[in-house]
Amino acid sequence: MKIGELAKAANCSTETIRFYEREGLLPTPGRNDSNYRSYRGDHLERLRFIRNCRGLDMAHDEIRSLLAFIDRPHGDCAPVNDLLDEHIVHVDLRLAELQRLRKQLVGLRQQCATAQSMQDCGIIHGLAAMETEEKHPSASHLG
Repeated sequence: MKIGELAKAANCSTETIRFYEREGLLPTPGRNDSNYRSYRGDHLERLRFIRNCRGLDMAHDEIRSLLAFIDRPHGDCAPVNDLLDEHIVHVDLRLAELQRLRKQLVGLRQQCATAQSMQDCGIIHGLAAMETEEKHPSASHLG
């Protein structure tokens, strides 16, 4: 199949497919007589796998690891369990970060219960008066 057909079957763009090829997540396809890329069913299966992993916010390195496990089908799947356990920890860290963010936003919102003039807006005053925190890298690999 051509790249457009693969993109449609996998519900993604042709640019996404080319990106995954450049990243080494999707193998480079062969070429047909007209020199068009020629994708097979295993490309579609792998692309769907990658897209499902991305849908779960897995990083490319995590996906690379999973693909390496797939490419060695006779190995033990314990490392897959370990990888997923690590990813769950990353998600938990991100949830905690989002809860802190939500608490800050709710606190700001409570400073302006009803609409009033801009000069009296509690949210604007709160944002201006807040201590600026040093930007720390996210505790999660997701950023």
